[in-house]
Amino acid sequence: MNSQGRKTHIDALGVEGGSAASAAAGTISGNRALMLEEPLIFEQDSPGTTGVDLPEPAVVKSRLGKVRERGRIGLPGLSEPEVIRHYTRLSQKNFAIDSGLYPLGSCTMKHNPRLNEKLARLPGFSDIHPLQPERTVQGALELIDTLAHWLKTLTGMPAVAMSPAAGAHGELCGMMSIRAAIEDRDGGTSQRRRVLVPESAHGTNPATAAACGFTVDAIPADETGRVDVGALKAKLGDDVAAIMLTNPNTCGLFERDIVEIAEAVHAAGAYFYCDGANFNAIVGRVRPADLGIDAMHINLHKTFSTPHGGGGPGSGPVVLSEALAKFVPLPYVVHGKDGFSLVENGADEDSTGKEFGRLKGFHGQMGMFVRALSYILSHGADGLRQVASDAVLNANYVMASLKDVMTPSFEGPCMHEALFDDRFLKGTGVTTLDFAKAMIDEGYHPMTMYFPLVVHGAFLIEPTETESKQSLDAFIRVMRGLAERAKAGDADHFLGAPRMTPRRRLDETGAARKPVLRWVPEVEQREAAE
Repeated sequence: MNSQGRKTHIDALGVEGGSAASAAAGTISGNRALMLEEPLIFEQDSPGTTGVDLPEPAVVKSRLGKVRERGRIGLPGLSEPEVIRHYTRLSQKNFAIDSGLYPLGSCTMKHNPRLNEKLARLPGFSDIHPLQPERTVQGALELIDTLAHWLKTLTGMPAVAMSPAAGAHGELCGMMSIRAAIEDRDGGTSQRRRVLVPESAHGTNPATAAACGFTVDAIPADETGRVDVGALKAKLGDDVAAIMLTNPNTCGLFERDIVEIAEAVHAAGAYFYCDGANFNAIVGRVRPADLGIDAMHINLHKTFSTPHGGGGPGSGPVVLSEALAKFVPLPYVVHGKDGFSLVENGADEDSTGKEFGRLKGFHGQMGMFVRALSYILSHGADGLRQVASDAVLNANYVMASLKDVMTPSFEGPCMHEALFDDRFLKGTGVTTLDFAKAMIDEGYHPMTMYFPLVVHGAFLIEPTETESKQSLDAFIRVMRGLAERAKAGDADHFLGAPRMTPRRRLDETGAARKPVLRWVPEVEQREAAE
């Protein structure tokens, strides 16, 4: 493998670099059984080799002018079997929800039912195009409309914007809706430019508010891990546009004063935006509209099980209260006497006249809509209620099973995720990061670390409802064992981890300060060094 980059810790055999080849020095190939030592695809280049055999093109006059290529463009030459093997081998080095428990807090990494995948691949869903005539995609438009109906039903909201592509995109939609409503109400002269955001919020909340032109004012947490209501009320004023609050919050706790918060925010003439990332904990049991919420995004890729990770795909529809229902992005589906159609601009007959434009070129993530509706219909109302119940049950089982060897951050039961801090590691020489690296050697993807920021050295664990008791017991056994090992003084076990991965731990300071972001041929490396 390309050796440029930072030196890692000394590997198990005392060799710097920490490669799988050095760790497997007893083999001729450098492989460790099925853990193959895989070169970069550029290092497998065989000039002139290709996976296709095309006829020589006819000679035509070039129109490229000065942009004509002057040499090789640097793409590696490989045969089709070599390409397939390369990417298959790389995929085998990844962890996935289909491999085991994925305990990332605030991410809801639940099982993706194969029924949903099968339906998303049906002709008429998988092979349609957003520019097709509306009469040829009536089934797809009906599916979007049906999913919108159930999202409104589950949240108690009268309107929903389906086009946002992910959670942060949904936040942007919700805050743009709030901004449009304020400008419409106050005639464009509003001084409401301040948004209140709890210190425990996802980082996208203040980022979204800032992107929409608001200033961000942080609200502290109280000793129970929830919003300090007194501090919140003291910050309310006629310059406040909205509050952005997550419920259940990122500490895994239900904001028990949420109705009082909503009433205070509304009395000040502001709006209540709720980050719905943790809706999985209350779906089927609590309707956000009944809590006084004006806008909330729903992560279909979390609560409704559509696959996510690796950068996508996601889907973040936004439900809106009566006060915001007219202030939606284009396009959206309407149902009339002639079937389903799209409102594409503010001049259309069915337009509210208050839309704020487009967030996406088309209608949202169609494949995610199919999967989410399949999930909702296959579970039914009782099944969705049980989803929330089992998610909370599993998180509390983890909390109860670990609280004597780890340190829960707050007293009492949690909701969908269990939050611990690093007090139990005090004096051991082991950090949260070290602990997480040791989990990798045990076959577990680490939980969310160092978040939320209101907790020092946070361990945020979300098992979701799809894990069995046997799965949770195996995870708990490992976590208890590692905690006891750290307390017993075996810091070296953690500081040297992971030992069994294709690559050992990086010098993270060096990686941050001197990142190697692209592959460079060895000849260029030598020339640069000279």
